[in-house]
Amino acid sequence: MQRNLFTYIWRHSRPEQVVILALVVLAQIFYFMSLTVPKSVINNGIQGNAFKNSKTIPFLVWEFDLSAILPGKVVRLFDGFQVDQLQYLVVMSFVFLGAVIVNGQFKKVINTQKGRMGERMLRRLRYELYDRILRFPAAHFRKVKQAELATMIKDEVEPLGGFIGDAFVQPMFLGGQALTAIIFIVLQNWLLGIVVVVLLGVQMVIIPRLRKPVLVLGRQRQISARQLAGRIAETADGYSEIHVHGAANFERADISDRLGRIFKIRFDLYQKKFVAKFWNNILSQATPFAIYLIGGYFAITGQMDVGAVVGVLLAYKDLPSPIKELIDWDQQRQDVQIKYEQVIDQFQPEGMMPEELQAIPDGPPPPLGRELALAGVTVSEDGRVKQLDSVSLVVPTCGRMAVIGQSSSGKDVLGQVLARVMLPSAGSIKIDGNDFFRIPEYVLGSRTSYIGQETYLFPLSVRDNLLFGLKNRPVTPATYDDASRALREAFWKESVRAGNPALDPNADWIDYELAGATGPSDLLPCMVEALKQVELDEDIYSYGLRGTIDAAQRPDLAEKILKARHAMHGRLQQDETYAGLVETFRGDRYNRNLSVAENLLFGTPLGKTFDGDNIAADPYVESVLQANGLVRDLQRMGLAIAETMVELFSDLSPDNPLFEQYSFISADELPNVRLLLQRLGGKGIEAVPESDGRRLMTLPFRYIEARHRLGLIDAAMEDRLLAARRAFEEGLPASLREAVEFYDFDRYNSAATLQDNILFGRLVYGQAQAEARIGTLISEVLAELDLRNSVIEVGLEYNVGVGGKRLTATQRQKLGIARALIKRPQLLIVNEAVASFDGRTQDRIRDNILASATMGDRGVVWIANRPTQAEPFEQIVVMQNGRIAAQGPPADLAERGGLYAELMASA
Repeated sequence: MQRNLFTYIWRHSRPEQVVILALVVLAQIFYFMSLTVPKSVINNGIQGNAFKNSKTIPFLVWEFDLSAILPGKVVRLFDGFQVDQLQYLVVMSFVFLGAVIVNGQFKKVINTQKGRMGERMLRRLRYELYDRILRFPAAHFRKVKQAELATMIKDEVEPLGGFIGDAFVQPMFLGGQALTAIIFIVLQNWLLGIVVVVLLGVQMVIIPRLRKPVLVLGRQRQISARQLAGRIAETADGYSEIHVHGAANFERADISDRLGRIFKIRFDLYQKKFVAKFWNNILSQATPFAIYLIGGYFAITGQMDVGAVVGVLLAYKDLPSPIKELIDWDQQRQDVQIKYEQVIDQFQPEGMMPEELQAIPDGPPPPLGRELALAGVTVSEDGRVKQLDSVSLVVPTCGRMAVIGQSSSGKDVLGQVLARVMLPSAGSIKIDGNDFFRIPEYVLGSRTSYIGQETYLFPLSVRDNLLFGLKNRPVTPATYDDASRALREAFWKESVRAGNPALDPNADWIDYELAGATGPSDLLPCMVEALKQVELDEDIYSYGLRGTIDAAQRPDLAEKILKARHAMHGRLQQDETYAGLVETFRGDRYNRNLSVAENLLFGTPLGKTFDGDNIAADPYVESVLQANGLVRDLQRMGLAIAETMVELFSDLSPDNPLFEQYSFISADELPNVRLLLQRLGGKGIEAVPESDGRRLMTLPFRYIEARHRLGLIDAAMEDRLLAARRAFEEGLPASLREAVEFYDFDRYNSAATLQDNILFGRLVYGQAQAEARIGTLISEVLAELDLRNSVIEVGLEYNVGVGGKRLTATQRQKLGIARALIKRPQLLIVNEAVASFDGRTQDRIRDNILASATMGDRGVVWIANRPTQAEPFEQIVVMQNGRIAAQGPPADLAERGGLYAELMASA
């Protein structure tokens, strides 16, 4: 990237700059007219100087004076009109108004054009910086904080967007205005012109000098703010360590110290800034003082007319603004140049990947090659400690090789070098005689896979993370209608003008052939197979049972789930061993395993209208309860619950499991409930204010008789709640029809989970192993109907959260391995990726991977966290202190003994 900001701007926006500069030059003509016309209005239109010898004068005469070439020769094109003084005044006033309007229109067009150009250039700059992040060497990310990179691209280059449009246009526009005004002043009186020029010159010399310390402080403020952002990101990443070690107050001290330094910088900045502003105001008012004094003297002595003095004042009225803005522009120029240099210095590390290696491929990736040869490979980030020392090794891309050694042997670094995650500081790597580091990234990304000890997951669905490795090029364009296509093409055209690629994220980027599929229709079995290899399919299946689908969008699956519901209930009725484990949803019976709110709705809330505590405050629900005489009864029930909870939980700690069992009240809510009871003072439900009555009603709505067992709902109360249920459904207004989806045995409930739809009921509380037994029965029913993969497909839409934090550590790692496996790489590098699993799981996943690789004649390099993991491999490399200590088949190494035997014996 160009180090000089002006060079960068001119290189990428030259055509737009030329057009805008031409408009700026043209605008000065009308600006000059807006200055000269007032003089004519005052002298001729008001004072009548031109009408002293005649009542009318010619107006709008068009002629060319050629006397400089041909003495006395004047060519008149139009004789104009004769106007009197009043007509002249009116016409010239409208001429002045027209000049002002045209001048304003020029400003509007110029500012609009330069604003668009500035935003386009800002978009280009941000994209180039982000593009460079994608080409950073992996080692650089260990030296720079991610939060600082994000801050630089988002915030620190933001001021550059406004300046880029002004870089050439602003000095030209403001300088042209100032020069036009000065020329006009000089034409009125040369002495006034000299005074104005001198005073302006003093202002332009002194003010920038006063503002230099402001620039220095601004630079310090920018760096300190960037460091603060990085420090805050460290706190977010290391929050567990902070709390585990009780270091929160040390973190507070560090942040307080940093904020104090930023405060000092910003306060000094304000002081310097307002000192400069004070002197700027003083110097800017010196010029009007001189015009009043000197111009007034000349007007009194008759050496200048009043119109000329007024014209000079009007000209100067607009002059300080462009001069001040020019000074501001010069300060901004220095400021943004410094910011620009600081930013690009952070985005030009050594060892960046050449741009051409990340070019978009035209077609499927070619094969990788048969043999990877390392010759004298050395890795040393600091130039002193060698993590790999002159390693020479041949790695067949279709063989099975394991690498073992102690934790400091350099085996993990070797894995990173083979995956091109880390670059060697010396030596060479060839693949079939070609430079390994000149292979395009899409070839390497398609034909190899690497998985280390830690996996990063994007805050997307399981599916998106699983298929991430298949998205190296757009395979099928997205389909748009004519109107959308026109909008997209205009968008892409603008992207190209801004130096961005015209790539469509809505296109289908999945390379189905890599996964062994022909298209979207047969991709699911490939995904399920990858999940099975890492033993993650059961977890995704359970997420699917807890997931939902929209029956309108997936009518085929909804219909199959309904078949599963009928099959499930047939099994429940036929097999007495399942009797009493599920209480079915029935419209004519109260379900004691549902809450009062769920029984009243007899359906699943959609949106927030009837969700949670909102149901107690809903006017329609309140009217139904009033009509059925339930308001007071529910309030009494709430009061009884409150008294019981306060009595039982007053002396319990917030983490006591009883709070989870009685889920209608939390430890945080208990003090508020206690205060409510204190206000009542034992007066009974009749003394409860309306606001507290609604608060009490939220408690019984959460109450589940079978779970909480407080004996608050008897048969009579069940009948009254059933009557309210019928009244609720029958009288539900049309505006609330979309707020709840009622239970119907013959209809799929899109708001409920797959499991609730299959059960069409609720597990009975208190039954031993009910959840496990019913879960097994559901699995059997789904397997009989060939629906297991469909449930996994729903589970694939589960969002993993930021960094995959909604998954466990082992689930994240398994998903990372599955992501590496699904593209069936020609060479798979597993770098201690199974170390977080138990020993048996490690071996099973290893065997699954080896079996899959053998069937596909693919290669595996296994960096073993335990030496015994290497036993099934054809070749074993033993490393020690960054060097290869031994190499060969397991049997040969065992015969030789040495380090291999020691490692195996100690495993």
